[in-house]
Amino acid sequence: MKYEAFLCAVLLASAACGSPPPAKESVPKETAKPAASAEPPPGGYGVYVTNETSGDLTVIDGATQEVKTTIPLGKRPRGVRPSADGKRLFVALSGSPLAPPGVDESKLPPPDRTADGIGVIDLSTGKLTTVLKGGSDPEQVAVSPDGTRLYVANEDAATASVLDVGTQQIVATLKVGGEPEGVTMSPDGRFVYVTSEEDNQVSVIDTAANKVIKQFKVGPRPRASAFSPDGKRAYVTSENGSQVSVVDAGKHDVIHTIKLTGENVRPMGVVVAPDGGRVYITTGRGGLVIAIDAKTNMPVGSVKVGDRPWGIGVSPDGKRLFTANGPSNNVSVVDTDTMMVVATVKAGQRPWGVAVVGR
Repeated sequence: MKYEAFLCAVLLASAACGSPPPAKESVPKETAKPAASAEPPPGGYGVYVTNETSGDLTVIDGATQEVKTTIPLGKRPRGVRPSADGKRLFVALSGSPLAPPGVDESKLPPPDRTADGIGVIDLSTGKLTTVLKGGSDPEQVAVSPDGTRLYVANEDAATASVLDVGTQQIVATLKVGGEPEGVTMSPDGRFVYVTSEEDNQVSVIDTAANKVIKQFKVGPRPRASAFSPDGKRAYVTSENGSQVSVVDAGKHDVIHTIKLTGENVRPMGVVVAPDGGRVYITTGRGGLVIAIDAKTNMPVGSVKVGDRPWGIGVSPDGKRLFTANGPSNNVSVVDTDTMMVVATVKAGQRPWGVAVVGR
């Protein structure tokens, strides 16, 4: 008994002596990790790529060509544009089912109109903060210089919606021809060009009046447009015409047509170098990026990138191009001096659009 008493005195917490068992160590609960910032690094730039099938956004550090983070978005993110201050991205989301060329659309599932909208991404938090209602089946979007208005191509409705960001209300709905796709704001914010794949035309929207003031014809199945930095010229790609229309952006008239040659060359995306000296065209099934001299309107180089490049962006210094290669599920990085691919970056499923934001 003496031994047992001694043992109890030593082991005060022993269950054999009637004491409560020792308390278990508390394990801290796991907390959700905060979203990584998607802002460009100081003095650098970020590359933002929408992935149509995986429904997300790949964020790439432009200097290192490394993926920083991936941001979930929603159904079918395609067109993407930054605000002028570089703090937000606006992404066109669509609940319409994928309809590749040649598909029997009568056998497709019904569209999910609740998924339509314009996603707003806060780059400081790397989060999708809200989805604005921007009409039916948004495909691409343009942003006014002050960030207060969005211009949205509504593909299935043959219209363009003008959306007030502050009130989140559509303030105008404009007829712009069948299957509108490319939407581009002029550098001074006065005009928006909307391409119509079905009617082979471009509608010109006066942003002060929010009215279509002119429509002009281009090549068959126009897909995208881009303005020169000085706003004097615009370039419109025509997929089925293998051509690029050069437009006098003051008169809104086609003044020259550039015919591109090569196997399966189908002009899709377009971007103009920051100095205005070159125009870069992706060619879809042709698998190329073609460089055009803006003074001569002549092709001066090309490079093979991934499969079916569509969206394209250029770095703020004009030294790098970034192409979204749909079936390849990657992004090609092109050196504009040598017109050679210097890196390939893995993206999500079916990368579609590209936006570049500098600081």
